[in-house]
Amino acid sequence: MCAVSTDRPHEHRTDQHDESPRPDAAGDDGAAVAEPSGAAAESADAVQHPRRLPVLLLIAAIAFVADLGTKALVVAKMTPGEPISVVGDVVRLTLVRNPGAAFSMATGMTWLLTLIAAAVVIGVIRIGRSLRSVGWAIGLGLVLGGAVGNLVDRVFRAPGPLEGHVVDFISVTRWWPVFNLADSSIVCGAILLVALTVFGFEPDGSRTRHEAAA
Repeated sequence: MCAVSTDRPHEHRTDQHDESPRPDAAGDDGAAVAEPSGAAAESADAVQHPRRLPVLLLIAAIAFVADLGTKALVVAKMTPGEPISVVGDVVRLTLVRNPGAAFSMATGMTWLLTLIAAAVVIGVIRIGRSLRSVGWAIGLGLVLGGAVGNLVDRVFRAPGPLEGHVVDFISVTRWWPVFNLADSSIVCGAILLVALTVFGFEPDGSRTRHEAAA
């Protein structure tokens, strides 16, 4: 009597899915790599380009304190019309009360210049809240510190609020208008911002033109 084998051949299952990772979803070691979500991408960008408002405020504070201190010293120690020579006739210290804008311009529009300075301060602070570029923070900080320095003169110095005369005391050559540290801060900050714009450095920390060229 012949024995009948009950063993069945193993069936080849064709309904199994290929669970091997796809090349485009795997890393170099074969492990699957998940695409970053929108929130993760924003978090990574925040780590790479943190907000720079503290830097802006620090630079502004330094510029403001330097301007305020030098003005107080000049008012206490100097007399109008009695210049002090620093480098011959090239660089002198001379006390001047300026009712106009930087470098003695627009002397008959003191109240309007006060409002413009206040608007600049507010605008810089609003921009600085989302700033992520160190260079832009330094430039805007210099502008902010200088604007606040001259604004304080407009509000608190004689002849009265919104019409106060700014204290200028730095004279470079006889043909250049007398200015102060606040004026220098504003001009240096503006030059830096223009340079950053020309070379493609954006306020958000990116460098658009460089990436486009690459």
